[in-house]
Amino acid sequence: MKTHHRGTETQRSKSRFGKASSAPSRLRCEELLLLTNIGQLLTLAGEPGPRRAAGMREVGIREDAAVLCGGGRIISVGRTKDALRDGWLKGHKGHVREIDCQGRVVLPGFVDSHTHPAFILPRLIDFEYRTSGASYERIALEGGGIRSSLEAVRKAPKQQLTEHVLRAFRQMAAQGTTTVEAKSGYGLSAASEIKSLEAIGDAARQWPGTVVATLLAAHTVPPEFHARREEYVRLICDELIPTVAKRKLARYCDVFCETTAFTERETSRILACAAARGLQQRAHVCQLSAPHQGFVASLLKSKPSSLDHLDHVRADDIRALAASDTVCTLVPGANYFLGLGHYPPARALIDAGAAVALATDYNPGTSPTPSMPFVLSLACTHMKMTPAEAIAAATINGAHALGLGDRKGSIEPGKDADLAVFDVRDYREICYWFGTNLCHATIFCGVES
Repeated sequence: MKTHHRGTETQRSKSRFGKASSAPSRLRCEELLLLTNIGQLLTLAGEPGPRRAAGMREVGIREDAAVLCGGGRIISVGRTKDALRDGWLKGHKGHVREIDCQGRVVLPGFVDSHTHPAFILPRLIDFEYRTSGASYERIALEGGGIRSSLEAVRKAPKQQLTEHVLRAFRQMAAQGTTTVEAKSGYGLSAASEIKSLEAIGDAARQWPGTVVATLLAAHTVPPEFHARREEYVRLICDELIPTVAKRKLARYCDVFCETTAFTERETSRILACAAARGLQQRAHVCQLSAPHQGFVASLLKSKPSSLDHLDHVRADDIRALAASDTVCTLVPGANYFLGLGHYPPARALIDAGAAVALATDYNPGTSPTPSMPFVLSLACTHMKMTPAEAIAAATINGAHALGLGDRKGSIEPGKDADLAVFDVRDYREICYWFGTNLCHATIFCGVES
């Protein structure tokens, strides 16, 4: 797990650059980055907490804007003309790196809060079967799906797995993502799950972004435990969770609750064991089928950070989610790749007041895409989210889904200087164009990648 805290103390200056302008103290001038001539700056600034309902359409647009970064944080946000006239900046102009955005759109770096990068091979046989009409459930029951990824992950040296994870992080960064949640889940043995989390940690230390690791040993029951699933649940609870918690290999524990994976009772048991060991909770629910009535509400009692997929939530589930602090993370890339005729009920969730996030669900079987802009396009075209709602879901709400809302997801003084510059003139173009990458630059903690 990797986080960045490069903040530094600041002192007030007489600068006119932005209402919260401050001059760096104990900070080398060469560490400063100034973005100017931003055509549209989407700050996503607002009250604490995730955006809900109409608030998801308020993205805090500022035109002809500038952003000053230093020590890994946002120092000030204001107008370009004020930045260029600023006395302190003019006095240190030779030591401040300036990026002229030339009218482009700048927004917070995307927070991809649901990914599965710890795998080795694509699942091409599954893909071909689906083109012939086979369902996800049928493929899984016949030995495909998650189980088909096990052998390669179990055999792979940790370095090979690390390289694959790092390559995925870099592909995500190229399209504007600066924070990633990364799950294990394709080893499904004590040794391979630990190896997967170690690989995620090793890759995180080589990548300038922020990575939040999640233990997903409860992805499916591995073949060797097919007739002994209770033993596998005990392995997760009594061996894996304590080891992961003690070694701080992950921040979260996740469970895939589904007819082809883990039961509602098993899900509740595993998450309770994780909570007792200090791991925070999240879960895959309602992806392929609806759980028993009241199950979602019972999960919410333990205050998971996020419940993900939610394709088959009931009206009472939606009301419970809207009344909770749990973020609803929707992953339409999986629906697209599986060729499903329906998508998660984003409109109903948002209108009810639930906090909705978007993520790629990057994985080899159901959503092999590192592209958050593509997910935004799917959200608008297939789930009828507005472009503003989609961007809020992919930034500030994604940050809250990972417990990072105080640091990530918006462009405000004091927050991490994670930014994405897009070569468009209107932020809605980010959702409009698909199948192409319009990300011009990605900035991690004030450093351009």
